[in-house]
Amino acid sequence: MSTNRKEDEVRWLTAEEEQAWRAFRRMVIAVQTRTVQDLAAHGLSEPDYEVLSTLSERPEGTSTLHEQAAKMGWSRSRLSRHATRMEARDLIRRAPDPADGRGCLLVLTETGWDTLRQAAPTHLDSVRRHFVDRLEPEELAALGRIAEKIADEQ
Repeated sequence: MSTNRKEDEVRWLTAEEEQAWRAFRRMVIAVQTRTVQDLAAHGLSEPDYEVLSTLSERPEGTSTLHEQAAKMGWSRSRLSRHATRMEARDLIRRAPDPADGRGCLLVLTETGWDTLRQAAPTHLDSVRRHFVDRLEPEELAALGRIAEKIADEQ
């Protein structure tokens, strides 16, 4: 494999760094897998829940497609395709964005609100069971600080 970096320029991970990285990856995958399985009981995927819960926190249950895509770290086209699937299930609807003639608003429907109200207790229980309750308060606080530090890099 050809690269632009010389072998001696690569900053290889130390054994401790690699162990931490692999443990982090295992943790993320384990928590996501378990919480996604619990959401599936309501016919929702993790992105479905993210869209519904985010819209529920916004005035009038509305957000621009652009804002929602940025929050999720998705492209607008990827979210648009996902929104089409959610629209087909009457969880959200699209509306023209008066501030951007090319954009659209995502709006939480009554079905979406009802679905979120039914799924939220399951999701919160799942987050507690697979994440929060497995940590001591000081571990949770430290992890919160670490997560903010890494997330704020962008």
